[in-house]
Amino acid sequence: MSPYLPGKPIEELAREQGLDEADIVKLASNENPLGPAPSSLASIKRQLSDIARYPDGNLFNLRQALSQKLQVLPEQITFGNGSNDVLVLLAQSWLKPGVSAVFSEYAFVVYPIAVKAAGAESIVVPARNWGHDLEAMADAVREDTRMIFLANPNNPTGTAFSRDELVCFLDKVRNDIIVVLDEAYFEYVQDEKHPDGIALLNQYPNLVVTRTFSKAYGLAGSRVGYSVSSKNIASVLNKLRQPFNVNNLGEAAAVAVLEDEDYLARSRSLNSEGLEKVATGLQDQGFAYIPSKGNFITFDTGGDAMVVYQKLLEKGVIVRPVANYGMLRHLRVSIGLPEENDRFLQALAEVKEAVI
Repeated sequence: MSPYLPGKPIEELAREQGLDEADIVKLASNENPLGPAPSSLASIKRQLSDIARYPDGNLFNLRQALSQKLQVLPEQITFGNGSNDVLVLLAQSWLKPGVSAVFSEYAFVVYPIAVKAAGAESIVVPARNWGHDLEAMADAVREDTRMIFLANPNNPTGTAFSRDELVCFLDKVRNDIIVVLDEAYFEYVQDEKHPDGIALLNQYPNLVVTRTFSKAYGLAGSRVGYSVSSKNIASVLNKLRQPFNVNNLGEAAAVAVLEDEDYLARSRSLNSEGLEKVATGLQDQGFAYIPSKGNFITFDTGGDAMVVYQKLLEKGVIVRPVANYGMLRHLRVSIGLPEENDRFLQALAEVKEAVI
């Protein structure tokens, strides 16, 4: 097994290259460039005096807030230390040696890690146009298949499928197979044809939807994620969930930002404008890219991506290599603030002139 490789921290690059941390731009981890919402920070400050006490293991306040926001029962929700935690918990609950799980080529790297850790076999379905080939995935299901992982939008490619495509897929899948729909980037999508997995739960009781506060809600460092499913599935997950896997500061921040519609609107607007700016910049420089529905763009460097990656690091710009997905020519760049996007495009132009 290979460990999950996070984006390079700013502090680490500063040490390696002798750079000032203030001059480094990190566009590697799909973080919200706005930083945390003021509402989250204020809520955290109010909770600081209680950090000597254990958090509420049932997360009553966040459970009630999400239940009302999403119009689901509190008993349908399972919390995790980020949605990664829930993905691993799902694999631990339903997979074992002798069974299989299906996911797409170029899908989120946590899926194969979770499947292998559970001792199950991975069935990797070739991608179509860098995205999920749902028809081929349905055909790849075997008698021993117990779980299917879908990401919409997908990380690291940014591809997405429509509601009609998802419903057609779900209609083909046996109801004893758990279908995990990873919607980590759901809040960024502004497309009326994009599915809301939670709205499909009543129709498909074998569906589990995972989401996170790490992206559009700006709480990546607080590690708050969750799943919504049938009460039966949630009951299993909540029996196995580690106690206190979400701390009281993270819960307080999540409750506050969940109702902060202004912050979410600013996050979406900034991302939409940034996506267009970076895509246009890549195109103007002659780089092919994968159209994205997330808060990042993956582009073809035209050669060895690690050479470009290293040269960008020397200029104080951190992006994300995706060689661990078999994408040796590609790099993934997160959408940042306007000045950060400009800095990336300028640095890329200089690197292109030097090495490409």
